[in-house]
Amino acid sequence: MTERKRQVLASAQRILKKKGYASTSVRDIAKALSMEPASLYSHFSSKEDMLKLTCFDMANKFENAINEISSLYFDGEQQLRMAIKQHVEILTFNLDSAIIFLRDWRNLSGESLDIFIQKRNSYEQGIRKIIQTGIDEGRFSEIDVKFATLTILSSVNWIVEWYKPEGNLNPPQIAQKLSDFILSGLIKTTYK
Repeated sequence: MTERKRQVLASAQRILKKKGYASTSVRDIAKALSMEPASLYSHFSSKEDMLKLTCFDMANKFENAINEISSLYFDGEQQLRMAIKQHVEILTFNLDSAIIFLRDWRNLSGESLDIFIQKRNSYEQGIRKIIQTGIDEGRFSEIDVKFATLTILSSVNWIVEWYKPEGNLNPPQIAQKLSDFILSGLIKTTYK
C-alpha cells in the first residue's frame, strides 16, 4: 500500500468510526478529505474495500499475536496474560481501526465475510485453547470454556468504548488490571 493510500485510509477510518459504516457514504468520505469521489475511487474500489482492508488488517494482527503466544511454552495463566496484553495493545494502538473492526465487520459481504468469520473463529479458538490449557494444568477451575472465552473477549473489546490515550491508564496498566480481574475468576482457589 502506498503512503498516500495509507493516509487516505486513515482519514476515511476516522470518518467511518465517527459516523458508522452504514451511515457514511463515499461522498461523505471524499468531502471530509477535500477530494472528489472519483479521486477517492482511484485509491479504493468501494467503501467496502476500505472496510475490508481495515477489518482484515486488524484480524491479521490478532491472528499473528495468538499464533505467536501459542508457539511459546508457558502455562495457561502466563499465556492468557500475554493474550490479554497483546489484545489491549492491538486495540489501543489502532483505535480508529479497532472500533470499525469490532462494530462494522458485519457489513462485509460474500467471501470476505466468510473469510473474516473464519479468522475471528480461529482467534477465539486460540483463546479457548489457552483456557483449556489452564484447566488441564489444574490452575483454572473447571468452567464452560466457550462462555469464559466470550466473556473475556467482551471485557477486553469493551475498552474501545472508554479508552482515551490521554487518560489515567496506559495500555500495559489496562492489560494488567484486566488480567488480574479475569484471572481472579479462573484460577482455582486452592491454587492461589
